[in-house]
Amino acid sequence: MNSSPARPRWKRILVKLSGEALMGELSHGLDQATLTRIARDLADTAALGVEIAVVVGGGNFFRGIQGADKGIERARADSIGMLATVMNALALEQAIERERQPARALSAIAMPAICQPYSRQAALNHLAKGRVVVLAGGTGNPFFTTDTGAALRAAELSADALLKATQVDGVYTADPKKDPNACRYETLTHEEAIEKRLAVMDTAAFALARENRIPIIVFSIAGPGAIRGAIEGTGRSTLVTPSDG
Repeated sequence: MNSSPARPRWKRILVKLSGEALMGELSHGLDQATLTRIARDLADTAALGVEIAVVVGGGNFFRGIQGADKGIERARADSIGMLATVMNALALEQAIERERQPARALSAIAMPAICQPYSRQAALNHLAKGRVVVLAGGTGNPFFTTDTGAALRAAELSADALLKATQVDGVYTADPKKDPNACRYETLTHEEAIEKRLAVMDTAAFALARENRIPIIVFSIAGPGAIRGAIEGTGRSTLVTPSDG
């Protein structure tokens, strides 16, 4: 019986990680145990020879659209949200390095006193050297979600796949937390995801992935080894592919 581990399906991946995923059971901020678990998962996946970039959100501290609802103008609120992603990126960078895996945080908003400004060339250089690249600041512009930023960076960095980490184990016909009859899709095309208005990512992100023929794997980040399981095909997930996939 062959007990060797499954081979990763992709050489270079981009993981979209929400800020909320980092707060565990807390109401806001960073949960150290959760941060360590995700960092260990990233390090274990990198040890397989996979090149990894991570786009991290900031919703555990501040979300632009929520700030806009409270009277802060949208562009300013989104800028505050982008700063929240930098805080998460710095924390994740350190957590990954504690797992003895080199990492670099790069920000789309230039703040060289605390982390390297993002450029495509710098990110590719770090990936080639085996470092996990943690990307902060979204696209650097207001009115764009970090989902769209993740799809953009995946295209820029020629990622083989975009992994969307969520709180559920794939894409469902309805919200499984509200509808007990919701069914999980095993596979979808980008076109189907857009036409069905499946809310796991925004339409702009799906469209960018479709135009650049980047498959999206939607999976739950809740358990240990979730990222590694997603790329090895051993975990529950939904695969979203080009129509001729």
